[in-house]
Amino acid sequence: MTAERICTTAELETDKAFRVVLEGEAIVVVKDSTGAVHAIGDTCTHGDISLAEGFVEDNAIECWAHGSQFSLATGKPLNLPAYEPVPVYSVNVDESGVVYIDSALKTLAS
Repeated sequence: MTAERICTTAELETDKAFRVVLEGEAIVVVKDSTGAVHAIGDTCTHGDISLAEGFVEDNAIECWAHGSQFSLATGKPLNLPAYEPVPVYSVNVDESGVVYIDSALKTLAS
């Protein structure tokens, strides 16, 4: 699969989750306070809860139901009850600010 156009950086609110579905996979896209764009799996690994409905703060997204926080950069859980990481997707932003994600290029933190 090739990278798919998602949105522009201007359409993303800083520190707000934006949910997309690519190839059947739910993904959360976040522009952090430095302007960097991240894409991680949308489902909390502690339970079947959408992370897009959670809170973004300090380069992490928090599950609203369980309180687990996940690093936007690595997908690693930063606290319990989650202990498994969420996938992190390859993000490219072109010179005009268009955001592309390749759902086939994902990694899991070890």
